Amino acid sequence: MARVLTLTLNPALDLALCTGPLRLGEVNRTQSTRLDAAGKGINVARVLARLGHAVTVSGLLGADNQTAFVQAFATCGLTDAFIRIPGETRINAKISEPDGRVTDLNGPGARVPPAALEALLERLESLVTGLDAVAISGSLPPGVAPEHLAALITRLRARQVAVWLDTSDAALAAGLAARPSGVKPNDVELAAWAGHPLDTPDAQLQAALKLNASGIDDVLLSLGADGVLWASRGQALAATPPAVSVVSTVGAGDTLLAATLHGVLSGWSRERTLGFATALSAESVRHIGLGEPDAPDFEQLLHATQLRDPTAERRPGENHP
Repeated sequence: MARVLTLTLNPALDLALCTGPLRLGEVNRTQSTRLDAAGKGINVARVLARLGHAVTVSGLLGADNQTAFVQAFATCGLTDAFIRIPGETRINAKISEPDGRVTDLNGPGARVPPAALEALLERLESLVTGLDAVAISGSLPPGVAPEHLAALITRLRARQVAVWLDTSDAALAAGLAARPSGVKPNDVELAAWAGHPLDTPDAQLQAALKLNASGIDDVLLSLGADGVLWASRGQALAATPPAVSVVSTVGAGDTLLAATLHGVLSGWSRERTLGFATALSAESVRHIGLGEPDAPDFEQLLHATQLRDPTAERRPGENHP
């Protein structure tokens, strides 16, 4: 299997809470509570390791509460190459309600000293040789500016390694300008880049293809219950997930990215890759946690995932680029 590095610059201890309908300003009872050493890149790493890849995790980790992370890395078979920084890694609360609504309460993260960022860049130089891909996921902590992220992507791309990016806001804008190999925005994030609403499937398709034309080979657009659009080198494929009961959407996007990378790195066809990734993401929302490829009914979910050519759905007579 492939050798992959995931970078999480702003990891978190994720406190996942399942509740009844949330009543603001009142006492609410949780139905379940779970605390995980997480962060988007770490979530991607867990799925990739579960699928058989050799995965190294790196980034910036608070030294004062690292125990849960160290234990998780050992349990999941991940190679720990994190730079430790002073202070505590943040705690993010994710509240899931029965109707599928998820409310995130995310902390900013510990401030990163300039020396720690330099140490990370030096460590990456020793890690990048022989890698098949790097996945950079999540927000930026205080002390790491969007231009730092862009420089990091440029540095990795200069070493001829594939770089996939999943972030948002100013970090996404700066990251896109550095031309990673692939990106995984949602519709809101892609609309922010495009500068106008993407309120139709065709508008989403055109924006994704425009990113392809700008030099980003793969655009994996996650659309929640509406599925996934994958624009790859000017060719598009869409997937509709099977209908499932939603418990929590936390980690669904990370599962989608990891499963897509799995297919790409395994040399699968686009159809097989997107079908697998969409089904595994759908599996993940049925429970708290990441997608389980060993779920007893995963084959049924896979067969119920529908693929289609989105270009065939464009209305005839429209003037498309």
